[in-house]
Amino acid sequence: MKIPNFQFMANCKKFFIISAVLAIVILAATAVIGVDLDIQFSGGAIITYSYQGEIEAAEFARMAGELTGVNVSVQQSTDLASGIETLVISLPGAMSLTNDEMVRLDSGLIAAFPENAIQTESITNVSATMGGEFLAKCLVALGFASLLMIIYIAFRFKQIGGLSAGVMSVIGLVHDVLVVFGVHVLFGIPISGNFIAVVLAILGYSINDTIIVYDRIRENKKLFGDKLSLSDLVDRSINQSLRRTVNTTISTVAALAVVAIVAFIFNVDTILTFAFPLMVGLLSGVYSTIFIAGPLWVRWRERASALSA
Repeated sequence: MKIPNFQFMANCKKFFIISAVLAIVILAATAVIGVDLDIQFSGGAIITYSYQGEIEAAEFARMAGELTGVNVSVQQSTDLASGIETLVISLPGAMSLTNDEMVRLDSGLIAAFPENAIQTESITNVSATMGGEFLAKCLVALGFASLLMIIYIAFRFKQIGGLSAGVMSVIGLVHDVLVVFGVHVLFGIPISGNFIAVVLAILGYSINDTIIVYDRIRENKKLFGDKLSLSDLVDRSINQSLRRTVNTTISTVAALAVVAIVAFIFNVDTILTFAFPLMVGLLSGVYSTIFIAGPLWVRWRERASALSA
């Protein structure tokens, strides 16, 4: 099978500029739009009701707002396994409900919708302090995972300057996490546990692709020695692993696209807010592996050689 011969290093500055512009756009959008934290991070209450027949979510939200005295958001969903229709009420900030308030809310909703057999399925109260601590722990876990990746790559690829390879791979991962974060900001998707799950999945996929490229660089270094420049060495290695990387990602993204479409049709937000950002993150992972991690490693090594000369 013929190996492609794309000149990645010759155009690396263009790719760096594209990534820089993308980062600026995401940060600017974050400053203008803001970040929507889910209740599990910001605190609040989540109440799930089952019902029968037809209910307008807007009317249900209006009535719940009158009974609680605050603006609430309501999402309709369907349990695909049982077929039960549910309405999920979210109360923002540090808002939580006492037992008496819950009884008043339940009684008021049952009275307002007598023909819909309203039943309380679950109640979750999260304090703002606990939510903030949980978010902080998740971010620490991501940072620790990134540190372990740097250490692992530094030892495994010490023949080609493992520490620099590890640092560049993590910079590529930061690029991917920023893109996923941007998807949440631009599409108004709350930062929730799904975001952490997506980021962890992206870290696994992206670092695996990057390690494959590094492995090709190491093998080609053994094979060609100093006959190839660093730029030619990386170009050759990326081209050798390009078809595998792209094909694997396309098949995964195609499967996720089907999941996202089904979730959108049936209004299953929990699945949609996982599958869609993960799709974009996987595509970003391919981009960072091909156009960011390897070329950055070359520029790092060239600069280090120039400074030591």
